[in-house]
Amino acid sequence: MRLLDLVVRLEWLAIFAAAVAFYAFTGGSWVFFLLLFLAPDLSMIGYLAGPRAGALAYNMFHTVVGPLCLIGLGSVFGHALLFQLGAIWMAHIGFDRVLGYGLKAATSFHETHMGRIGRKQLNP
Repeated sequence: MRLLDLVVRLEWLAIFAAAVAFYAFTGGSWVFFLLLFLAPDLSMIGYLAGPRAGALAYNMFHTVVGPLCLIGLGSVFGHALLFQLGAIWMAHIGFDRVLGYGLKAATSFHETHMGRIGRKQLNP
């Protein structure tokens, strides 16, 4: 792994840790956290309609815009549930990025903005 890739993954690890800490600060249920932590991955169902639709669905739920909006709205309006949902969602995205899962290209599930995921193919 290149140093730059390591630094980027460490940044995402910090975001993951901060999101978990923010959630803990709200006193939310850890069962609730665990039940919703993988919910954004339900967007992979979009791949049943093909790689282009799948990438669009997946990417909609794996960008930080949505969770940041929820965290912001929850903070401004004092709505703990919105804040908690945003923190869980952000933690999920951070965890994915630490593992190397990025936004998907329309060509293949395995092509991401962070590089190719999965086993490397051997050249015969």
